[in-house]
Amino acid sequence: MALMESTTQTLKVIAFDVFGTVVDWHGGISAEVAQALPEVDADAFALAWRAGYQPAMRGVMERLAAGEGGFTLVDELHLAILEDVLREFKVGRLDKARKRELNRAWHRLPAWPDSVEGLTRLKRKFTICTLSNGNIGLLTEMAKRAGLPWDCVLSAEVFKAYKPDPRTYLGVAGVFDLSPGEVMLAAAHHDDLEAARNCGLQTGYIERPLEYGAKRPKDVSSRESNTFHARDINTLADLLGCA
Repeated sequence: MALMESTTQTLKVIAFDVFGTVVDWHGGISAEVAQALPEVDADAFALAWRAGYQPAMRGVMERLAAGEGGFTLVDELHLAILEDVLREFKVGRLDKARKRELNRAWHRLPAWPDSVEGLTRLKRKFTICTLSNGNIGLLTEMAKRAGLPWDCVLSAEVFKAYKPDPRTYLGVAGVFDLSPGEVMLAAAHHDDLEAARNCGLQTGYIERPLEYGAKRPKDVSSRESNTFHARDINTLADLLGCA
């Protein structure tokens, strides 16, 4: 208890991963795909679209490291991946405008049921912000639609580096002129949290067992390496003493 109280006293900013942690990407994307492309398996399409994200991001990072090209916004990555997934699912009838509109489904993702209330509670005591690879326009539109009460929208776009590059985690501390230990990353992904912890941040794991849909429940077991483990964002607010 003394350690938790000490940790809470040093904490000033909570930065949140967004996709999967605060919003339901699988539910949102599969619902929009079902409406736009009723002939395909919307669940499988959503999973394939998301599965292309990490390889595409690594490709950009490798090109940047080699001095080739510039930073690419996630909106453009998502659109390029969409082209591949449309071919994989043998969908060939979408014009450019309809592809871009479907791509904007990532801007319209629904919040998990606890997100708005939990964030609002945390906001009363801490500064809360995003730390997402999503671009600023995407995150801002998403927040407006879903009612997410961020104090600040921070993105890989700000730091010209994607997570898990240390520049992203340390960049949050730099923006607020804090030491890394005064910042927490809250996320539903242990690899993201490990990278943040390696930079000196506190970490809070948020359980999202249905991130990949009800058919594929995710293991949400706790790990002692995290500062906090919470069932949802409201539970994190409870642990941090937020009214």
